[in-house]
Amino acid sequence: ARLMIDEGVLDGVDRAFALHVSPNQRVGTASCRPGPLLAGDTSITVTVRGHGGHASSPHHATDPIPATAAIITALQTTVTREVDVFDPAVLTIAHVVAGTTTNVIPETAFFEGTIRCISERTRAHIREAVTRTIRGVAEAHGCTADIQLVDGYPVTLNDDGEAARFAEVCRATLGEDGHRLMPAPAMGGEDFSYVLQKVPGVMAFLGVCPATEPNPRSAPSLHSNRMKLNEDGLVHGIALHAAMALDRGRIADGS
Repeated sequence: ARLMIDEGVLDGVDRAFALHVSPNQRVGTASCRPGPLLAGDTSITVTVRGHGGHASSPHHATDPIPATAAIITALQTTVTREVDVFDPAVLTIAHVVAGTTTNVIPETAFFEGTIRCISERTRAHIREAVTRTIRGVAEAHGCTADIQLVDGYPVTLNDDGEAARFAEVCRATLGEDGHRLMPAPAMGGEDFSYVLQKVPGVMAFLGVCPATEPNPRSAPSLHSNRMKLNEDGLVHGIALHAAMALDRGRIADGS
């Protein structure tokens, strides 16, 4: 989205609208909320450095593996003890690598993951807290840590007025039960957030749950290798895009 914006895709645009499919919603429904819809994301990459040696003599080495295990556990405590539950953050370490064989203590251990927040204030705080925790725990184990934190997408922030307009258009298009108000943001990230930084707009989720799935909540979710979608739901997405454009045209015409 940033490259498209840089090349002028928003020139002359005063409102924006987008849909994202959801395999966990019934066909014929769309969900949305005003304010934060999706999280901002920050990637975390860490190399813990110790001193290698023979596995039979750990006292002659500085083992980065227990240091890494302690850091990963401490990071979860950092989130639960330092982040306001009403302005939440999620931190997941999803990739850990250390060592090559059974009898060698390695020089380094590596891990990486993601941090998700729904406000830039919390993102700034969690960056500082994570860095402090990693360095402190590594030092307590006699190790050092190389830390890289890279901010990705910003928070996807729906305009309140545009979210209310979408709710009206959605009910008129899909029926009174077609619109679902999301009680809380989802913690995924989305590059449409860059568009919403430039112009007022709204993003919503379109139901594409397979008809054979008895409970949409238990259907394989986005990014799952088992995810399936019901393409019959896409016609509702087309209808919503057209209806939002027509509604905006009526507003612009004063009708």
